[in-house]
Amino acid sequence: MALTKRLQAALAATGRLGEALRLEPVDALIRDAAILRFEMAFEASWKAAQEYLRQQHGLDLASPRTVWRTARDVGLMGDTETELALALTDDRNLIVHLYDEALANQVFARLPGYYRLLADILARMASGMESTSG
Repeated sequence: MALTKRLQAALAATGRLGEALRLEPVDALIRDAAILRFEMAFEASWKAAQEYLRQQHGLDLASPRTVWRTARDVGLMGDTETELALALTDDRNLIVHLYDEALANQVFARLPGYYRLLADILARMASGMESTSG
């Protein structure tokens, strides 16, 4: 049941990120709101993946980077997606610990790709849960 709740939270947070990315025109307030939603989607998604790997594969992992690499190892993600997930993790760590206008603009420009990646991974996890419960 913990996995279902984690996945639902991650899907909701990622959906809210998508909503923020569709807002026009983009100004500093919308950019910052999207970055905050990215942080929430990141946290919820890696924790959902962590729980997925625990329940579906018996793996107990502690860090986002390890979760993404292991997700690749079990076939949940490909190599290119894993590289993007690691870059996503780096961007999340940068934006949380250091706020800089130029960095915020750079990260914001990458958010659509991060959004698609998280949405794809979450969809695969949901599909994997369905195939093991049926």
